[in-house]
Amino acid sequence: MRRAGTVVGVTQGVAVVRSTDETFPDVGAELVDERLDAVGAVVDVFGPVTRPYLAVSPSSDRAVTRLVGDVVYAR
Repeated sequence: MRRAGTVVGVTQGVAVVRSTDETFPDVGAELVDERLDAVGAVVDVFGPVTRPYLAVSPSSDRAVTRLVGDVVYAR
């Protein structure tokens, strides 16, 4: 498990995660929080190459607005 980044916002039901560095999870990777609860799956990668943003489709049972500011990890 490695740190994927920090949730910086939510738009149209999709969480936006700012990657920690240039190594980021692939599209389709599952992300979890620090308690290992599923957050969602990466559906897109965009932005600068050095620290891209990840668009994360949340798990159906998660309130994505509560995730803003939280660190997420790739499983």
